[in-house]
Amino acid sequence: MHQTSHGISHRGTVREINEDACLELTHLGVWVVADGMGGHAAGDVASQLVIDVIQESLSHCTPEQVSQALLVSALEESNRRLRQMSEQQFAGKIAGSTVVILWIHQHQYHLMWAGDSRGYLFRGNELKQITKDHSQVNDMVDEGVLLPEEAEQHPLANVITRAVGVDDYLLVDIKQGTLVNNDIFLLCTDGLNKELTDNEIANAIQPGNIIDSGMALIHSSLVRHAKDNVTCILVKTHYGISNNQSRDVDEGDKTIPVFV
Repeated sequence: MHQTSHGISHRGTVREINEDACLELTHLGVWVVADGMGGHAAGDVASQLVIDVIQESLSHCTPEQVSQALLVSALEESNRRLRQMSEQQFAGKIAGSTVVILWIHQHQYHLMWAGDSRGYLFRGNELKQITKDHSQVNDMVDEGVLLPEEAEQHPLANVITRAVGVDDYLLVDIKQGTLVNNDIFLLCTDGLNKELTDNEIANAIQPGNIIDSGMALIHSSLVRHAKDNVTCILVKTHYGISNNQSRDVDEGDKTIPVFV
């Protein structure tokens, strides 16, 4: 099983800086998206610190040495450093970041996350959100107080209940499953799913070329005047194709929709 990936990030049309960060370690089967917490101190520094610590933790690893425990440990170390940074450099103001990690090993995928950055799986022309937002509105949906379709536009939509750097103890959620040939994973910050519905995201991914799909997703967000930073990584799994092939084969000339 091999993977190809394509990541892209944009500050959007409103924000002055990009507080998102991402990492592609295709040779290790690891991909990360992080979103610095808006309205807090140094969100761009926080998200980049998470990325840097993960990269540092894996810098001497072979694919066989990567593990869930190692990745969770890297997030816990990121949490410790951000807590320390908040106290020493920001007078106690929180410097935090959401994070979602995809790790693929052999024929299994593993998603680890804290916050509302998402991990989706596109399989058999169907898009499924694998992660579950750690957010105030998601808790309200679980409690039956709010309908799912009301969540995105709710006034509390930006309030998250978990992130790296917020509490002394970081709880990381993990889901895993078995891969199928031509699975496509999407990791994204909430700047994407705030602008596009799941159906629109699925329509952009459906043709199967992850480079064109990634560009279409970002462009569609910008056309809608993306109010937040927008970042996504698309990862496609397949048999019998080497990792150094950046574009998928047998795609033909398939049109990618852009939503306005």
